[in-house]
Amino acid sequence: MENSRMADDNNIDNHVDDKISACLNLEEPISFFLFAGAGSGKTGSLVKALKRLREESGKRLRLHGQRVGVITYTNAACDEIKQRLDFDPLVEVSTIHSFVWSLIGDFHADIKQWLKVNLKDEIAELEELQRKGRAGTKAALDRENSIKSKQKRQAGLGDIKHFTYSPSGDNHGRDSLNHAEVIKIGADFLTQKQLMQTILVNKFPILLIDESQDTNKLLMDAFLAVQAQQNKRFCLGLFGDTMQRIYADGKMDLGKDLPPAWAKPVKKMNHRCPRRIVKLINKIRSSVDTQEQSPRTDKEEGFVRLFILPSGTPNKLLAEHNARQRMATVTGDPLWDKSDEDVKTLILEHHMAARRMGFLEMFEPLYQADRLKTALMDGSLPGLRFFSQYVLPLVQAKQSGDEFTVAAIVRKFSPLLSKATLKLMADLGIDQSLQVKDARVAVEQLIALWSINAEPRFVDILRCISQTGLLEIPESLSPIASRSIIEQKNAEESNGTPVPEDEDTHSELDAWNKFILTPFSQIKPYTAYVKGLAPFDTHQGVKGLEFPRVLVVMDDEEARGFQFSYDKLFGVKGKTTADIESERTGKDTGIDRTRRLFYVTCSRAENSLAIVAYSSHPDKVRDHVVRESWFEDSEVEILT
Repeated sequence: MENSRMADDNNIDNHVDDKISACLNLEEPISFFLFAGAGSGKTGSLVKALKRLREESGKRLRLHGQRVGVITYTNAACDEIKQRLDFDPLVEVSTIHSFVWSLIGDFHADIKQWLKVNLKDEIAELEELQRKGRAGTKAALDRENSIKSKQKRQAGLGDIKHFTYSPSGDNHGRDSLNHAEVIKIGADFLTQKQLMQTILVNKFPILLIDESQDTNKLLMDAFLAVQAQQNKRFCLGLFGDTMQRIYADGKMDLGKDLPPAWAKPVKKMNHRCPRRIVKLINKIRSSVDTQEQSPRTDKEEGFVRLFILPSGTPNKLLAEHNARQRMATVTGDPLWDKSDEDVKTLILEHHMAARRMGFLEMFEPLYQADRLKTALMDGSLPGLRFFSQYVLPLVQAKQSGDEFTVAAIVRKFSPLLSKATLKLMADLGIDQSLQVKDARVAVEQLIALWSINAEPRFVDILRCISQTGLLEIPESLSPIASRSIIEQKNAEESNGTPVPEDEDTHSELDAWNKFILTPFSQIKPYTAYVKGLAPFDTHQGVKGLEFPRVLVVMDDEEARGFQFSYDKLFGVKGKTTADIESERTGKDTGIDRTRRLFYVTCSRAENSLAIVAYSSHPDKVRDHVVRESWFEDSEVEILT
């Protein structure tokens, strides 16, 4: 009897799934906002609703050539949902950028007109700032360069007939759109063009948005506007949790002030975390709203510990290892101290992971170039893919004696053995085996770099490959690869020359010039990191994920960010004038953002959670978290 009651307690949210399914009624659609806190199984609810809809209305949707649209935040989430639905084409699962581009991608004339107006407005705004600003400063120079760049793009619009866009990478070229533009165009078209609304509703009578709290505000407002005008034949379903909003461009207080006709189901069960961690995350959000979760009855108590260290701790990796050793003792779980792969370490900024994993030198110059950031972090930057996808596997195969893989890579990717090259040799009556020999020699010359220099740089490898023609050099690296040895030496020498303050030190070429002087060995840990195979991840990057053991590293000094402050959250620093003004006007503060990030990271843990906080005042941190009842006094340790 007791077991039956406990099972019933674990199923308290079952009615929510029924309610969502009832909303997905093509005859009488009801839009809804599903509050789903951390670990509540919202993806499961989404998939269950889609499967039921497929059974009940799939035939009708197919008959009318319609589909269900599902927008998720990451490609990984897309893949998971597609897999759970057996890749059913009735459901179109995509990221927000892919979805918007699928709507606007054929409206080239309209896009051109939008760009004409937008560029004109942006140029006028920059020119006004230039008139008001102080001449001769770096800001003034940046504005001047930006004005010239936009004017050049404006002048070239007339020749463009088709625009291009890649949702998964950086977009260059005069006919390409960037990520921000696609979102803005999509939002404007949906709100201003009746035809675009009609296309959306006719194609997707049901649109479900996962992690809706982080969907761009402009776009979310546009979807809400479409729903308000098309509510009789369009269902907008929002899945989310405002406490997990971690990006600044998301819509604040999503879920509040919705029309009375909207359904507002709530999931109360946390299926992921043990009881102690559920208690912690409830306490963290208690000052924000009244939402509170319950742990499963079959969950263990679990463990939480806060380790506080001085900001100036010289060896932070060692300190974090010591914290893991303490967790192994406290929890009785030896995997805390067995290997890095057994513990997921969450850091605030990417370069914190780069420092800990040993690829900071190659990472930092590229990360400082704004136009390269996106592709750098998703692994799609062509200049880096050249080294990570072609050079690294080739070198690893050769060094391990795997000649079969070496031959396969060379045959597939080397211009020396391309079909065109071999055909030309055949046409000229030249023995093709000579070309095979040249390719073999080129590989040997590449590997010889490790005997000449135990730590070859990217530039050494690039120069070698360029000279032998072993692989095709990507466009971003071509100017560097084509330099003579003397030119390269001069470039290396000038690289250390101080740059005047008013010069743009973060240009793409400057970034690549600095990158190629770093050790090639750093490409391996970088590749593991961007593929999600590393023991480190960012606080922001793990939303929706879960791990048995989680170590959260909080270090304002090392993170060097301005949007988050753990010292403020933990009472070490007071509120700034800007914080007070933001509170008065109902805007986000650094404390608000940090609290949400803290909630997200703590709620990733399935078994046990350790937090390592670096602070200039460890005693203040301890006193604050105990006073707030986040931690018991026995759960806080100051390490030296």
